[in-house]
Amino acid sequence: MAGNSHNRQDAPMPGATHEERDINVMAVSGLALFLVVLCVGSTILLIGLFKYFTARENARQVPVEHAVEMPGTIPQPKLQVHEHDDLLKFRAEEDQILTSYGWVDRDKGIVRIPIDRAIDLLAQRNLPHRDAAAPESAAAGVTVPTESGLGQKMIVPGGPLAEEKGK
Repeated sequence: MAGNSHNRQDAPMPGATHEERDINVMAVSGLALFLVVLCVGSTILLIGLFKYFTARENARQVPVEHAVEMPGTIPQPKLQVHEHDDLLKFRAEEDQILTSYGWVDRDKGIVRIPIDRAIDLLAQRNLPHRDAAAPESAAAGVTVPTESGLGQKMIVPGGPLAEEKGK
């Protein structure tokens, strides 16, 4: 054994072999090159397409100073600059209307009164109202089913013909 220079680890396993064929480097590198060219070409094409669309859109738009002068054009929307302040101002105006006196139509003699005063006036007039009794139910006179699931009014003792026999 001392003369044996081969190590057991270097010896091939029985039935173990190695790959005889190598990868086709030309095919793989050609595919990689094709993919790189495709990506770069697509990017260049898309940049050109976006520039074309931008130029086309800019040519169609009318400058703002000319848009006002042209008849038949729709004016630009007026955007709110201070939404919170506008909302507070609107609510203050609404509260002022609800809590003050004023004319609605002077010619017809229609006035506006504060809402609290209007509620008090309606309460003083003793308008017709409903009693505090429980409202009538649409299910009045309907029985709730019993454990049998049919309810008391649905089953007559002795069956449906029992009443006719007793008469």
